[in-house]
Amino acid sequence: MMEPIKLAIAKGRLAKQSIVLMEKAGVDCSVLKENNRKLIFSMPEENLEIILLKAMDVPTYVEHGAVDMGIVGKDILMEQKKQLYEVLDLGIGKCRFAIAGKPDAMNDRKHLRVSTKFTNVAKKYFATRGQSVEIIKQEGSVELAPLMGLSHVILDIVETGNTLRDNGLVVFEEVADISARLVVNRVSFKTKKKQIYEIIDLFSSVI
Repeated sequence: MMEPIKLAIAKGRLAKQSIVLMEKAGVDCSVLKENNRKLIFSMPEENLEIILLKAMDVPTYVEHGAVDMGIVGKDILMEQKKQLYEVLDLGIGKCRFAIAGKPDAMNDRKHLRVSTKFTNVAKKYFATRGQSVEIIKQEGSVELAPLMGLSHVILDIVETGNTLRDNGLVVFEEVADISARLVVNRVSFKTKKKQIYEIIDLFSSVI
């Protein structure tokens, strides 16, 4: 029997949405819904092994060949710039990168302080605009930064905008649309081409 394709999926909501997609394609995902703390799931009927990872780790596992394929948000891919193939927009996990702050935050400032978890995305975006910025790396709720005077604006993921509105912040600019992508290890794409294309076709059939 062929070695199974190892598919890493970002844990949480994206994993749930990915399971819905696979079920639409006729895959029995009951093993993935068992209420336990397992992180590796064998699906021999599909010749698949599913690995649940933190979103930030998915591209690393794919790039280094610890897994053959991954499902992860475009936001992570934009931030990390790993050496892998992005083969399919799955159309799930939709949101957007946006610049937000207090209503008067952008008033003709020559130099902006920007709080974000996505420092590389922020550097690239403001560089293309020729804007002088100081990027402040954050891990927690970036919405707090402009409220506490740490930064003028934030670059963050926005879905509904409710959290921003609840904190008196407004969106100034939308930077990029985001959704989940199917990515492939470069070596696996050559050595397991037939199996890889079967997985790509499986997802393509339901999006």
